[in-house]
Amino acid sequence: MKGYIFDFGGTIDTNGCHWGKFIWHAYERQHVPVSWDEFREAYVHAERQLGRNPIILPTDTFRQTLDKKLRIEMEWLVTQGYWYSAPLEMERLHAAVLDDLYSRVSERVACGREVLQKLAPRYPVVLCSNFYGNLTEVLKEFQLDGLFQEVVESAAVGIRKPDSRIFELALQTFGGIEAASEVVVVGDSLKNDIRPARQLGCQTIWLKGEPWDSEATDDPSAYTGEADHIINDISDLTSI
Repeated sequence: MKGYIFDFGGTIDTNGCHWGKFIWHAYERQHVPVSWDEFREAYVHAERQLGRNPIILPTDTFRQTLDKKLRIEMEWLVTQGYWYSAPLEMERLHAAVLDDLYSRVSERVACGREVLQKLAPRYPVVLCSNFYGNLTEVLKEFQLDGLFQEVVESAAVGIRKPDSRIFELALQTFGGIEAASEVVVVGDSLKNDIRPARQLGCQTIWLKGEPWDSEATDDPSAYTGEADHIINDISDLTSI
């Protein structure tokens, strides 16, 4: 094994929890008066808006990214009639959810940073992620810059996971790699990370957290053959 490729969103920042569920739990903790189904529609709407329009700027921090994402979701919930809220109450809840999420992300990134600091001196580590074009700024914000040999970001290269070509680009950044099997891909998504990486012949480690799909099972035997290793916490990487 001669190197690692890491995903960012859902892997380093939430320790395996799908971002939709991660935000939803903050809505629950802060008592935003909407249902799961209503939130789910708002989350999908916001992701589509962010994907189609240059809303996130290259200079935006992670906190600013979350701020914009939440505002799109909450404004959509109001316009759809799912949430009847006075403007001041909406602003209060927006700020509460933002602070909640950013605090928890910061804690999880700190755990991921410890793992990366142990790996980076021993192996070249490349970041390969679907993101909004501001990943370089985000890495600086979380003191992760300098830990990755290269960063391959979907907004920069024009290819999004699960297209395996984005992993091919990541593999090309390694020097002295003769085969994809010499590289380990670490990610939270079977669809976006593990399956396309295995298609190329990479070794894979699936960080299995809370999925977006509520029908996913906790039975590891259901995923036999999907990944070389399954872990439930990013800190488990150091024991493999």
